[in-house]
Amino acid sequence: MRNATASQRGGPKSRAGRHPAPGAATRQQEVRDLLLVALGERVRGLRARRGLTRRSVAQTAGISERYLANLEYGIGNASLLVLQQLAAALHCSLAELIGDVTASSPEWLLIRELLEGRDETTLRRVREALGEMLGTGGANVQRSSRVALIGLRGAGKSTLGQMLGDDLGFPFVELSKEIEKFAGCSIAEIQALYGMNAYRRYERRALEEAVQIYPEAVIATPGGLVSDPATFNLLLAHCTTVWLYADPEDHMKRVAAQGDMRPMADSKEAMQDLKRILAGRAAFYSKAEFKLDTSAQPLQQTFLSLREVVRHALRMPT
Repeated sequence: MRNATASQRGGPKSRAGRHPAPGAATRQQEVRDLLLVALGERVRGLRARRGLTRRSVAQTAGISERYLANLEYGIGNASLLVLQQLAAALHCSLAELIGDVTASSPEWLLIRELLEGRDETTLRRVREALGEMLGTGGANVQRSSRVALIGLRGAGKSTLGQMLGDDLGFPFVELSKEIEKFAGCSIAEIQALYGMNAYRRYERRALEEAVQIYPEAVIATPGGLVSDPATFNLLLAHCTTVWLYADPEDHMKRVAAQGDMRPMADSKEAMQDLKRILAGRAAFYSKAEFKLDTSAQPLQQTFLSLREVVRHALRMPT
């Protein structure tokens, strides 16, 4: 090594010191920017789907609200770029590099490859077939007499659910109250004392018991239930589902009338937060078999529309 020529000694140094080809640096920066923007969009989408404010997420995560805002707008956490570059060097996906369960074995990777790029209809059929094969419930082939109302708070699930239960002669089950019975405290206290993971466990347990106890029922579900895939799968497999939705303004008015501003409390951008939550959950709510706009008509007419949909689905006289 000591006898290397000057050109050999200078080779690596010269290559390291060269400027990239014209346009290469710009293209590399564009790729990096797109990666950060995509990450920010996923964080925003997940936060909206779970109905959490930026402040609450930042506090739980132990980071500043400003840092989280930067992350969501695609200008934070540049260290992720190093992971992306390492994944490219190892010829693997970023998911595989960071330990995503769907990249943890050859079978998972093969399944991912089979499903990648498939349309929503095909993916739904695969999900239902897997549910049947694994015994966790698949397509709701024989229409269930458990009617589950899903949607954001303020859509009318409790009011319309009670009316529908009375009309059908079915028990009305408000899942939020069942969760509080299991926990022995209010939902707000569950989340404050034990965290969201504990709340989701109580939610799953309450739904499992409702499915076991009631062959016929009208169930009003919490708005965020769709955020937990396992619980939502259980609901889709064992209930006839109806998505109740409303204009954001009506959601806000109804929730405010109930004296409950979760998760918009102390937020100066309450309406924007609400719209983001709706947007984040809409793709999940749309998995329901039926949907009904509760802003389109007065309450009695809305109920009659819901009654007709459900009675027709259950093949009951209208």
